[in-house]
Amino acid sequence: MTPNLPPSDDPHSVEEAQTDDHRPTGKSRSIDRRASVERAIVLHPLRERGDHLREPQARLDEAVGLARALDLVVAEAAISPLRTSTPATLFGKGRVEAVGERVRALDVHVVVVDDALTPVQQRNLEKAWNAKVVDRTGLILEIFARRARTREGKLQVELARLSYERSRLVRTWTHLERQRGGFGFLGGPGETQIEADRRLLAERMAKLKAELVEVRRTRALHRSARKRTPFPVVALVGYTNAGKSTLFNRLTDGQVLAKDMLFATLDPTLRMLKLPDGRPAILSDTVGFISDLPHELVAAFRATLEEVLEADVILHVRDIAGESSAAEAADVRQVLEQLGVEEGAGRLIEVWNKIDQLPEDDRQIVLTRADRSAAAPKVAGGAPAVAVSALTGEGTTDLLHLIASRVDVADPVDLRLNADEGEALAWLYRNGRVVDRRESDDGALDLCVRLDPPALGRFDRLFPHARLNQAAQ
Repeated sequence: MTPNLPPSDDPHSVEEAQTDDHRPTGKSRSIDRRASVERAIVLHPLRERGDHLREPQARLDEAVGLARALDLVVAEAAISPLRTSTPATLFGKGRVEAVGERVRALDVHVVVVDDALTPVQQRNLEKAWNAKVVDRTGLILEIFARRARTREGKLQVELARLSYERSRLVRTWTHLERQRGGFGFLGGPGETQIEADRRLLAERMAKLKAELVEVRRTRALHRSARKRTPFPVVALVGYTNAGKSTLFNRLTDGQVLAKDMLFATLDPTLRMLKLPDGRPAILSDTVGFISDLPHELVAAFRATLEEVLEADVILHVRDIAGESSAAEAADVRQVLEQLGVEEGAGRLIEVWNKIDQLPEDDRQIVLTRADRSAAAPKVAGGAPAVAVSALTGEGTTDLLHLIASRVDVADPVDLRLNADEGEALAWLYRNGRVVDRRESDDGALDLCVRLDPPALGRFDRLFPHARLNQAAQ
């Protein structure tokens, strides 16, 4: 049995709720990072025209996951049908009173509303419930603020938070209006506190934007340097908690934090990826996406997400075992479109992860669909698909072969190396892809190699004595 909120005069009723038995230690009216326990109620307003691809319970579960990612103890989670939006409080009067009763009964410190609240709505709800009220955007920004580790990540998150908080500066500081200046009727009111706050925020945001311009310039220089090397770049994108970091560790033997938690990792990581036949590539792990991703974050993280734009291959990692897999994929495609990545560009590969969590019958269906997608990419939403388990490693070999086929844009070249040219052979394996290798009777090696034009020119300069035959095609 899951308890419902008490009945109220509001025609909207709470259909589902979840509770736990944890009791609070202490009381707070804000999300205190130092507090040992912060109790919360999570509400998902169910609009009549909601997300048709996602079940309301799935949206509620995601909101609960976001709250728990902030170490909040979710005392109750509920779906609250919302026929019309009330300008002052979002919910109707009866629902506001009913939630207030639950806040007092459960001794709750925070109420999470899984929707976008206006500044006025947020302020009025905090007064009515005597608790900290956080909407979906504020919740995600708070998570990003706690998880950012690098200087670049912290700058980006701070800029996004300031952009969000600037709209939250409501006129509550009129009692701090400064003394009137000037003489006679020419004197006007001095600078009010809210104006001073806005000015300070604007100055801080201008400084952050200037610093991020430098970050963007540095990233552009790094990308230019990588373009001068023969290493293609492969970028991982996907919904948060789809398994990107686990797949990253599997493919690169890396040590990136992989945890069953929303937004476990934020800062991008680059590692060398060994493709079949020795061809190396650079694998980039990016921040996870989420539905209704705050536009402040998309703008602030644009310098980081530009790594996706410059990638030779984009791996869209999906939790194929999740009930909301199709909806999550649609959200990721929407963000990619905002960044300028066209779906039919030929760079996308869908990675259907977590097949180890599927029942055997469903697993076979997914494997069959993935095999068919190579011949019919529309099956995977316009991109070929590979079914994998990042946890067990199943399917990752097929994924690597598909990546290798996508980055092999150069025509194959025939080379002959003498038996004593081992250094040249090792260089080819490090910087190209050896497609075929045959040993002749005299001990020489006949090779078919794919090399990018810059790599081929470098090979010719480093090893001028290596005999170059004609192109294979």
